[in-house]
Amino acid sequence: MRKDYCKYLFALLLFGFNGIVASRITSISSTGIVYLRTMIGSALLFSIFLMTKSKFTFMKHKRQFCFLAVSGAAMGASWMFLYEAYRQLGVSVASLAYYCGPVIVMALSPLLFGEKLTKRKLLGFAAVLCGVFLINGQSLEQGKTVWGLFCGGMSAVMYSFMVIFNKQARDITGFENSLLQLFISFLTVALFVGARGGLVVHPAASDWTPIVILGLLNTGAGCYFYFSSIGQLPVQTVAVCGYLEPLSAVVFSVLLLHESMSPLQAAGAVLVLGGAIFSENSMRTARPDSGQAIKRKLPSE
Repeated sequence: MRKDYCKYLFALLLFGFNGIVASRITSISSTGIVYLRTMIGSALLFSIFLMTKSKFTFMKHKRQFCFLAVSGAAMGASWMFLYEAYRQLGVSVASLAYYCGPVIVMALSPLLFGEKLTKRKLLGFAAVLCGVFLINGQSLEQGKTVWGLFCGGMSAVMYSFMVIFNKQARDITGFENSLLQLFISFLTVALFVGARGGLVVHPAASDWTPIVILGLLNTGAGCYFYFSSIGQLPVQTVAVCGYLEPLSAVVFSVLLLHESMSPLQAAGAVLVLGGAIFSENSMRTARPDSGQAIKRKLPSE
């Protein structure tokens, strides 16, 4: 279990480092970054899938695969919005906006999944909303663009779509789920990039190192470590430690990119993360059998 625990924490830190690596790529658009990232990551995961002699099972669940396809398309869209938000808002603010996605799912769960919206969930949701208001209000005062805030919000909305539709693919789980979803997200981004001017992207020579790192390490290896470990860890460990991802993204952006956060934005960050953790724990308490849901959970970035 110690080995799986280390792999899981390492994967979360890799995901939290995504924005830092992406910030080093300056010669291509945010959609171009996501296009190359998903291409390289999908190729690595497919190679690992073949080397481990795993077998696809999605053909037996055609209806569920359709839901998974929609989920993959939503993931591709969420990443395109997120990486544009990185450039417009900075890594810390964009990451916090993106992490509102799970809270949107929680708010919609009574309508979509018949789950009860308890007082604890409502309090957590209210805290997140207050946090978003503080962060976005300060961002506008600091001259951040409305377009950037829109991209941050849409990344969270698309993230919620990804989770909602992925929940319907109950029998396509684990590594196969991750591989298919990442590949479909690549196809989605490729269609968008192709429609805008062709599938050939021309990064500067100096940008290829962070591009390869982002695709192979942060995406491909990160997903492999993530899905090869969570099935072996206790449910509560996965739920609580998962918040290391957005927290590390904020810390990395402050330490390495020297992004500053005002006191109000820092208070908003605490409200967003604290409200999400509070809501998550209330859901785990209400549903002690939620281990399978966690096994299907995808890394947010």
